[in-house]
Amino acid sequence: MKLLTLNCHSWQEENQIDKITYLAQNIKEKSYDVIALQEVNQLIKEKYVFKNMKSSNFAYILIQELKKLEITDYSLVWGFSNEISEKYEEGLAILTKYPIVEEFSFYVSKGRNINNWKTRKIIGAKILYNNRPISFYSCHMGWWRDEEEPFKYHLDKLLQHVNWVEPFFLLGDFNNSTHLKGEGYEYLLKQGLYDTYLLSRKKDNGITVKGKINGWDNNKEDLRIDLILSNQAVKVESSNVIFNGKNKSVISDHFGVETKVVM
Repeated sequence: MKLLTLNCHSWQEENQIDKITYLAQNIKEKSYDVIALQEVNQLIKEKYVFKNMKSSNFAYILIQELKKLEITDYSLVWGFSNEISEKYEEGLAILTKYPIVEEFSFYVSKGRNINNWKTRKIIGAKILYNNRPISFYSCHMGWWRDEEEPFKYHLDKLLQHVNWVEPFFLLGDFNNSTHLKGEGYEYLLKQGLYDTYLLSRKKDNGITVKGKINGWDNNKEDLRIDLILSNQAVKVESSNVIFNGKNKSVISDHFGVETKVVM
């Protein structure tokens, strides 16, 4: 099973349509089974075209680009989280080639004010893979030291919603660097979650952020904050950073992570 997670930074990138087209081309090439996207934005002042999506929705446009490439087997789940600068509605998405048997959407933040950029929602989908139910959640979490909306609270709320009996994966931007001791990453692993990067037989350096980006305004280090986690110690063949300028061109302020898991 091939998985991809990417914080898209959508509509805040130059040449956005070109980058969506490039992403679609790579999805066709890689043929991912499940894709989790964060910062999947759309313009507020537009009409809906499909369910809760508007014509400028990053994931909706991505699906149209895939169709141009004759890739029509992806289903899409998108959920709205909060507004940005009174211009965009920010959300998260899951794309998958497998039948969706259940969709998930729930808040993990203390606040639910859509005008607060710290408002956090999780979206997900349960699929049937070889007749086995597996759930996937697209996650965009807060920071460990944020007093208003701390990461620990977000993760605790998230883990109240998952079904530990069935296999599940958490994919996304966790906003907690793996190199920081005693903070969010260590807390993740203490909850019984497995980092597929650590389980992987083949891996690169895992770095998904270089230098200063939104939310890491003073950062000068290489960070691994985009993760793919599982509730089971699955067999992982490979874990690679993608869209980092080495493995495909950069298309966002975050690099993506692609993982091949044996299920």
